[in-house]
Amino acid sequence: MRHDDHHFRGSFLMRVVILLALLAFPSIASAQANIAAMPKNAHAGGYGIGWECDWGHRLTAGACPAVRLPANAFLNSFGDAWECNRGYKAADEVCAAIKVPQNAHLADSSYGRGWDCMRGFQAVGDVCSAIKLPAKAFLTDSSTGRAWECERGYRAAGETCAAIKVPAMGFLSDTPYGSGWECERGYRTVDDRCAAVKVPAHAFLFHSQDRGWKCDRGYQLVDDNCVGIKMPENAHLTYSGDDWECNRPYTRQRDRCV
Repeated sequence: MRHDDHHFRGSFLMRVVILLALLAFPSIASAQANIAAMPKNAHAGGYGIGWECDWGHRLTAGACPAVRLPANAFLNSFGDAWECNRGYKAADEVCAAIKVPQNAHLADSSYGRGWDCMRGFQAVGDVCSAIKLPAKAFLTDSSTGRAWECERGYRAAGETCAAIKVPAMGFLSDTPYGSGWECERGYRTVDDRCAAVKVPAHAFLFHSQDRGWKCDRGYQLVDDNCVGIKMPENAHLTYSGDDWECNRPYTRQRDRCV
């Protein structure tokens, strides 16, 4: 390598270093300015950018005053505020003891009342009143409403449990809605009774249908009867089996495939 080339390359590298230093100067100056402006009870932020208040202090108007911790309180997970100990709740910058009434216990959270009633009792204002359980009923875990349900075969009628009247050929249903009973297979609901289903020729019992029966595949419902489907050439039954459609590439036009 010639001396001139070596000298040129050395000068070029020196210029690059000087240029990078000049470009970095504003950020260095900015970081120094940030540190200079940092108040008491603070520390530099991550990656040397800005500053943050120390644990137990809270940012207020550019300063970091200490968090004033009232009695029966502790610092939160961020260290910039406080929360009340169990059994206490925040009230006017203090932690006031939660007044737990008779037949109640402290709740898992201090929000709301801060307490829940024992099983068999229900909150009425600031007290826990005993739940009046009618005959043929049992307690539920609900904290609202009646807090009880009727036993199987009974349903709520006001504040009592009335027996469900199941007609002949019927049985108790598992749903709390509706009449409380359903008809046996081969019968359907007509008013408050179970009437026998009359199944026409080429049909079978089908409980989900209003009439209680459904036409066999290849038959179609016509005036409460099942009539055989007449298919033209180049056609086949649909998936449901109660109509027909044309084979591809034929298309339906009236009663034929063209």
